Amino acid sequence: MTALAGKKGLVIGIANRDSIAWACAKALHAAGAEVGATWQNDKARPHVEPLLDEIGATLRLPLDVQDDGQMQALFDAAATRWGRLDFVLHAVAFAPRADLQGRVVDSSREGFALAMDISCHSFLRMARLAEPLMAAGGSLMTLSYLGASEVMPHYGIMGPVKAALESSMRYLAAELGPSRIRVNAISPGPVRTRAASGIASFDALVADSEQRSPIAGALLPEDVGPLCAFLASDGARAISGCTLYVDGGHHILN
Repeated sequence: MTALAGKKGLVIGIANRDSIAWACAKALHAAGAEVGATWQNDKARPHVEPLLDEIGATLRLPLDVQDDGQMQALFDAAATRWGRLDFVLHAVAFAPRADLQGRVVDSSREGFALAMDISCHSFLRMARLAEPLMAAGGSLMTLSYLGASEVMPHYGIMGPVKAALESSMRYLAAELGPSRIRVNAISPGPVRTRAASGIASFDALVADSEQRSPIAGALLPEDVGPLCAFLASDGARAISGCTLYVDGGHHILN
């Protein structure tokens, strides 16, 4: 595949071999893109760097999205190395366990604000830094979930936070569209990742999806990667402001 030959971009949020962000990075690389990526902290680095070796990622830096200095350093490095960006994938989300597993009405002010900052506003900050590097246009992508538009059992405050993320995506699409910058959200169904294990009764969500989705069966991170690669390609040059589902059709069920 050469649909992304010559394109260069960043994947933010690879945690380990099972993460959706890693499946997307592999798909982008396989389509011909040069991919830069990050690890969250020193604890995550040993799990991420060997993966970056597999795709020949030469731009690799730590990134805690709450550290403005680290984020600026990442985009400065992209500017220095490539002079531009063609795509950015934001695959970062977090909520304190007590707030995630409790009722929304009982969520703490601090927990809600933290989840919103890391999972939503960090995407806006990345978009702001990416904009001047996308003078010829580009693709900004983020990961969402059906809980943004439907009440999903045990999804807690991440439902309102992902709703804010999807709304932010649409506003970014409107604001950046004149610069030929496309902004979209990818909404996978429940995929067994280490990050998802923090959601209470996640196995029940997976079982429901596998049994009731029109295209039945387990969803894998690798099911998401090809859509990410397509959205980064020129074939998606007129697609913006959309939430695109990779869930076997589960989102059409009530």
